[in-house]
Amino acid sequence: MDSFLAAMFSSEQQERYCLDCMGYFLMFTAACTFFTLLFENVPYGRHASSKYGFPVHVKLAWFVQELPALAVPLCLLRTSAAKTAQLPNALLIAMYCTHYVQRCLIYPFLIRGGKATPVGSCALAFVFCVYNGYMQIRYLSHYAEYPTGWVTHPCFITGSALWLVGWLVNLHSDHILRTLRKPGETGYQIPRGGVFEYVSGANFLGEITEWAGFALAGCSVHSTSFSIFTLVVLASRAVAHHRWYINKFEDYPKSRKALIPFVF
Repeated sequence: MDSFLAAMFSSEQQERYCLDCMGYFLMFTAACTFFTLLFENVPYGRHASSKYGFPVHVKLAWFVQELPALAVPLCLLRTSAAKTAQLPNALLIAMYCTHYVQRCLIYPFLIRGGKATPVGSCALAFVFCVYNGYMQIRYLSHYAEYPTGWVTHPCFITGSALWLVGWLVNLHSDHILRTLRKPGETGYQIPRGGVFEYVSGANFLGEITEWAGFALAGCSVHSTSFSIFTLVVLASRAVAHHRWYINKFEDYPKSRKALIPFVF
């Protein structure tokens, strides 16, 4: 990996500039995605469409598309001069890797049923995971400099707490969704329990909160752009799910919101 990166960049300054540009470009992409999703749903799961290519088995799709988000960072952490000995850097890397160990190596194999994923959607997710995995972990492992005592700063403490709460909400909500159907049952059910009592997109709210906390703890354009992109994509999906539930079930809870409890 060291030799590959040395061939790509003439200096550390050039790579750092590239990483910053990647962060700003992801923000631009988030803005473009926001307007696109006003007219079309993210094409996977119940909103999958054949126009995005042939279907891929849902478990295989999730594993393959999420794999770079874990594999790329692991390769980067083996390169020279990695700053993993610095506590803020190590903790932020641990937050990122904890999420993707679960998302790549555990979550796909717990899925029950589920619609196949269009190959186009899977390919886009794969590219994003390569892009974001490199941007986040290369910055944190080689370039991020935090002041002494950053782990006791209110931004880091608050961000870490938000990350943990969001991660736990996401895990619990995914568990609720997996156990909706009893053995032999098919079709969709109304999710109940946990944060689903308040919003239709409890799993999305958890992940949005998780990466918002990561961005606050990391205080960089790289983590912030990731958080914004996540918000745009998952908020759109939460709204689409909410509308779908209302149209599908006559007895859907009237007080339940799409994403933000009691508000939206």
